[in-house]
Amino acid sequence: MTPEEIRRYFIDNPPPKEVDWKPHAKITDSQAFLNHTFVLINNHRGQLDSCPAWWRLKEFYGDMKKQDESQK
Repeated sequence: MTPEEIRRYFIDNPPPKEVDWKPHAKITDSQAFLNHTFVLINNHRGQLDSCPAWWRLKEFYGDMKKQDESQK
């Protein structure tokens, strides 16, 4: 999975505006969160796997995908 594939997934399957993601993380504007995460990834100088924003994005993607699948 690449950042671009995840971006396309979220274009086709936008998350809710507000997401209680984790007990210690509430996202109040998921589009702003995603946009900021993609900017951080694009500006990262180094291997993608060493970018904290990439790990956050993959985790968020996995959690949203599970939630989408459970609602079907």
